[in-house]
Amino acid sequence: MWRNIASNALTVLLVVVFLLGGVILWGQSEYKAAGPLGAPVCLQVKSGATMTRVSRDLVDQGAISSDTIFRIGTDYTEKASKLKAGSFLLQPGVSMEGIADIVTRGGASTCGTEVVFRVGVTRQEVQIRELDPTTARYVEVAAFDPKGTEIPALYLNLHGQSGTRYRVAVAEGVTSWQVVNALSGIDILEGTTEVPPEGILAPDSYEFQSGAQRGDIIAQMISRQEARVTDVWQNRTEGLPVKTPEELLVLASIIEKETGIPEERRQVASVFTNRLNKGMKLQTDPTVIYGITKGEGVLGRGLRQSELRRETPWNTYVIPALPPTPIANPGLASLEAAADPDTTDYIFFVADGTGGHAFATTLQEHNRNVANWRKIEAERANQ
Repeated sequence: MWRNIASNALTVLLVVVFLLGGVILWGQSEYKAAGPLGAPVCLQVKSGATMTRVSRDLVDQGAISSDTIFRIGTDYTEKASKLKAGSFLLQPGVSMEGIADIVTRGGASTCGTEVVFRVGVTRQEVQIRELDPTTARYVEVAAFDPKGTEIPALYLNLHGQSGTRYRVAVAEGVTSWQVVNALSGIDILEGTTEVPPEGILAPDSYEFQSGAQRGDIIAQMISRQEARVTDVWQNRTEGLPVKTPEELLVLASIIEKETGIPEERRQVASVFTNRLNKGMKLQTDPTVIYGITKGEGVLGRGLRQSELRRETPWNTYVIPALPPTPIANPGLASLEAAADPDTTDYIFFVADGTGGHAFATTLQEHNRNVANWRKIEAERANQ
């Protein structure tokens, strides 16, 4: 009898072990299989949240089929204790294993609210944007002047929220003073920084977290510009009139301030290259303006004849060569144009009324272009 009982017990135990093994294998398969999510969603993980809370949110959003399997899976893979706060974009069909990797990997949030501090040549702006999960595109929900008197409550309420992304976007052609001035006005940054030399900051977009050091962001800008200048200089065209990377940076800054039209940059670069090769003065207004403002703000008016004649280190109507420093922070495209200008005979250009320029090889042709531009200016003034 005892043998029968032992045999039956062993049979039951084997069945239980077999079933348990099957359940485990099924659970592993479910954990790794494509999930039920049919459209992208943004998962918010608040600071201090637990994997249990996250698993319930995932079930509510239709991202997983079982919160129990998700929790067991994250425990088994030792990810339950590695949960990161933030906002994470989950794509359709993402598995539980994939979600666990996303919410424990760390790094920046991939969806939710984004605040962009835009530093432009003539103005600053703060944009608040929300990611639309269905299009994976950010949509602007508010914008304001950071120097204004009214700061939207929406912006103030974002402070301290873990899912908020912050970026500072620096436009091509801004000065180093403008960059530092803008960073000093971002209330969630800390520390102070001196105004770096002109031209050595790379116009680009830089992501940061609340409490970041202003000096660290400046250091990133310097490092990126150094890398760009080094790469462009190594790949420059032979026979350029600029003989050092520093001179290339000066020329690129002038090109940047003279045109914002991408297809014109190499043409503008050819004019200055031709003038330098001929020993001609560059005669470019932005250098005169820099000699007046030193990059601290916008002149806000036209140049006077007395200013065009006044001698400053940057007045290229007076000095016979490049100015001693850049006059702004040039972008990559202007650096590339300075290092590889178009091959032309142009030595003159003037605005053409369309936002671009009319180029000329002779003074007679240039004078006609100038007369056309003066006519356009007069017609606009009478409208």
